[in-house]
Amino acid sequence: MANESHSMSPLSEPDLSLTTRAPDKDARPLSLPEVNASVSVRRGGFWQRLMSFSGPGYLVAVGYMDPGNWATSLAGGSRFGYTLLSVVLLSNIMAVLLQALAVRMGMASGRDLAQLCRERYSRPVGVALWVLAEAAIVATDLAEVIGTAIALNLLFGLPMPVGVVLTAADVFVILWLQGKGFRRLEAFVIALTLVIAVCFGFEMAYADPAWGDVLRGYVPQRSVLSDPDMLFLALGILGATVMPHNLYLHSAIVQTRAFKTDTAARREAIRMGTIDSTIALTFALFINSAILILAAATFHTTGQTTVAEIQDAYALLSPTLGAAAASTLFAVALLASGLNSTVTATLSGQIVMEGFIRFRMAAWARRLMTRGIAIVPAVIVSVTYGESGTAQLLLLSQVVLSLQLPFAIVPLVMFTANRRMMGGLPAPRWHIAACSVIALTVIALNVKLIIDVATGG
Repeated sequence: MANESHSMSPLSEPDLSLTTRAPDKDARPLSLPEVNASVSVRRGGFWQRLMSFSGPGYLVAVGYMDPGNWATSLAGGSRFGYTLLSVVLLSNIMAVLLQALAVRMGMASGRDLAQLCRERYSRPVGVALWVLAEAAIVATDLAEVIGTAIALNLLFGLPMPVGVVLTAADVFVILWLQGKGFRRLEAFVIALTLVIAVCFGFEMAYADPAWGDVLRGYVPQRSVLSDPDMLFLALGILGATVMPHNLYLHSAIVQTRAFKTDTAARREAIRMGTIDSTIALTFALFINSAILILAAATFHTTGQTTVAEIQDAYALLSPTLGAAAASTLFAVALLASGLNSTVTATLSGQIVMEGFIRFRMAAWARRLMTRGIAIVPAVIVSVTYGESGTAQLLLLSQVVLSLQLPFAIVPLVMFTANRRMMGGLPAPRWHIAACSVIALTVIALNVKLIIDVATGG
């Protein structure tokens, strides 16, 4: 599938035991060809092998803690305390199972989700799915643009329109990192994720939540379904957590590892990739939980139950907690989150364009195109309506993601259940059954969310 001419990542040590995938007989296009099979896989003990496969899961995990999650978690925590932690937990379990299917797809078939959709569906269907996938990526990028611009405004006082335009500059950082090797890109993402974790670690120390109440919050409550307002926020958390572009992304970036195509090697790759994904998404669960816990401990317990916008949370954190650094750490974490998430939007855009329509364009052009589409509405809204308008645009971006989600989940479940398409390594029946239930649940809940938003319900 890939040959040995791929350059080794600067962070990957040369190893005589490196395994590579053989060239594909029908020479079909590779996923992310410039980095496909570019990361060495070392033989050795379990932990040594796991480290070789670790990395892609963290690129996916940033999508589960991007700025789109912040608004829903802040609103849920300030209004309902710790109750919606159960929704955060359930959403994360769904994500772990779905991303595990994406890992299997990439490792077992040597194809990403976009490529398999092109190969298995008619051209009109494939084009329609491509358009929907592009819309989801633009919506994702829109949330990142707004989140990063808000962080720049809070930290440096830059006007929102200026901050929105400046977000286009991140393309050069991403391209520079890609040129240094995929492992460097993974290291950049992991470093920013650690910055977010450290910031929220300090926030938790300042907020000093009631940990008994926190643990009880992870137990599902009937009130989540019986209270319409709580259900609306729960659906928003779900829509902001299980994101369609991550499924395309994950099925492609796991193929950056160089491994043989025999059954045993692919089975081992699936196992290691799934462990990497599960660990990374568990880490994302802690970050997502921390946002909601911070809002509950800081605002809900002090009677400030209407804090829903990021700017309001920033303004109230320090005076409420009595810690001058609390607001600054919050904004630093938001900036790291926005910068981190741009990596996934860039790669996802390239994956769906090359996979669905087999059209390649320069990485910088692809990135500027996606970011340009996201910047235009963000600038118009920020100039016309100000901060409140950008908050509503952030919500709209999550609705667009919810709309596209079923069109990614259903093919993923169908394809990974097919033994022939998975090269004799289909997903276990229990996994397919669980993800089928998740698919139906997500479809039903997201349809309700869209209807509620459209009708003002």
